[in-house]
Amino acid sequence: MPTSHHAPPKFETVLYEKTGPICRITLNRPEKLNAATDQLVEEVNDALFEFDADPELQVAILSGAGRAFCSGADVQQRQLRTPEEMRRLGGPAGRRSRENGLSDTVNWKPVIAAVHGYALGLGYSLSQSCDLVVAAEPALHWVATWFWTGSRFANEVALTGRMFTAEEALQHGMVNQVVPRAELGSAAETLAHQIIDNPPLAVRANVRVMRWFVNEMQRQSKLYTQGRGLHLTEDFRESAAAFVEKRKPTFKGR
Repeated sequence: MPTSHHAPPKFETVLYEKTGPICRITLNRPEKLNAATDQLVEEVNDALFEFDADPELQVAILSGAGRAFCSGADVQQRQLRTPEEMRRLGGPAGRRSRENGLSDTVNWKPVIAAVHGYALGLGYSLSQSCDLVVAAEPALHWVATWFWTGSRFANEVALTGRMFTAEEALQHGMVNQVVPRAELGSAAETLAHQIIDNPPLAVRANVRVMRWFVNEMQRQSKLYTQGRGLHLTEDFRESAAAFVEKRKPTFKGR
């Protein structure tokens, strides 16, 4: 049976475990539904780098501890930065925080997202940046921020901001499988072993090409939307304040 061991405790918000050729990276702020602080995002990306650089590892499974995968950015720490800090850092994410370390890999090993409960905002984009996604039913709802379907469904969610279920995500090709919550871990492992059965260099060549398309789309999107500075608007501040105060926001279009 493969041995399982943990990395040094330098990760405070992420669990990092190796079992044979499989690496498990678990978002570990369950009391906050794994809301993403600057530290959590940095540590997820550092963990993905460790996985990518470790010659013993072939596939990673990314999941969340507790009741949800990730409830999005930690609004208290990110969206409620002062306008001056937002201006200085270039946005709520902060300067040091790389949103997606998967675009910086060297060895292009595949990563599977095993998602349950909420995957909102940054949590959704993190899951969708992985190469394969297994979701637990009923997987409550997901708020989409980036869309990979190229369909009217994506436009609808973008313009209404509505939530959608794992089953809808499967229907529109956003996830690979939807399984009962109790089977989520084993379904991700089965997928990992199916990948491991194939020639590693061929697998990584495919991953590299797949991520190139995603990264190119994001790059062009940023070029098209940069300069809007929406994080500096009154409406952005109102949205964050309303979330914290658990009330409906009042937007003014400025």
